[in-house]
Amino acid sequence: MADVKSAKTTLEDLAKLAGVSISTVSRALNDHPLISTRTKQQIWTLARDHDYAFRQSMPTAPIGAEGSIVVVTPYFHGRPLPLSHPFFLELLANIGEAARVRDCDFTVSHVAPATYEDLVLATTTSRASGVIFLGQSAMHKELNRLSETNARFVVWGAKLPGQLYRSIGSDNLAGGTRATAHLARLGRRRIAFIGGTDPEAMQRRRGYQTALKQAGLAFDPALVCDVEFELESAEAAVSGLLKRGIDFDGIIGTSDLIALGAIRTLGRFGRTVPRDVSVVGYDDMLLSRLSTPALTTIRQDTREAGRLLVGSILDPHSHAAFDRLPTELIVRESCGA
Repeated sequence: MADVKSAKTTLEDLAKLAGVSISTVSRALNDHPLISTRTKQQIWTLARDHDYAFRQSMPTAPIGAEGSIVVVTPYFHGRPLPLSHPFFLELLANIGEAARVRDCDFTVSHVAPATYEDLVLATTTSRASGVIFLGQSAMHKELNRLSETNARFVVWGAKLPGQLYRSIGSDNLAGGTRATAHLARLGRRRIAFIGGTDPEAMQRRRGYQTALKQAGLAFDPALVCDVEFELESAEAAVSGLLKRGIDFDGIIGTSDLIALGAIRTLGRFGRTVPRDVSVVGYDDMLLSRLSTPALTTIRQDTREAGRLLVGSILDPHSHAAFDRLPTELIVRESCGA
């Protein structure tokens, strides 16, 4: 055994090196609960040191973890949802914190599902405890179909008609209503809506329209701009409104990033926030507290979201089909209140 590394290392070799039985080595490599963590760590170290072909035997998570979760971002408008978006970074951080509390590991997958077959691939080709999908994108029907299989998954997103799968998300309708009603109470009469076409943004748009009606304000389709997740898309939308001479004195952004892009564009055109235009965002990211002016926003509780998402995977039988998290209006400088 002096030159174990010169040939293909076997289970028998590792057993002799560790001074244990072959069955103990096999169980240790598969993270069996009856084998002590110390023994597992010793055998895994020997396996690496002696080039044992252990990939096929790797556990779902580092030894001692109670489980593992895979985070997946579906395609949206032909490309993966951008993980660089500050809100998703904060949500990922809170998923990670919730997983840590449960002694669970999580990974962000390279897979970006665009079809039902991709969803199956994401949920069946690892030994993880389950999958968290960040957003439904346009895959509501495919996720409903996936729910009829044995796949364990949960979605961060909206509650949609006919939904069969479990999802967790904020009360988007109430959030959009609350943001718009706040600007109406401040005397704003021409309120623009800058947002995407994903399910959550569309629910916020419905809230926007509801609040306009309740305030006796006319809905003007010219004040509604469809944008992508990027800052540049929001800036282009606001720039377009200004260049076309469309009058507005308020903006609802369906994310803080969109609202911050709007503020930056207004400044380039000589418009002052909040004197000329009041702006409200959505998310309450750290950036919203640090901007100038500080951003009024609708808060989503990402800490509770992380806890519920992780719990849905690790305790799949203890939850309802949908958890709608309450939203809160956080008033800062950008609305002029």
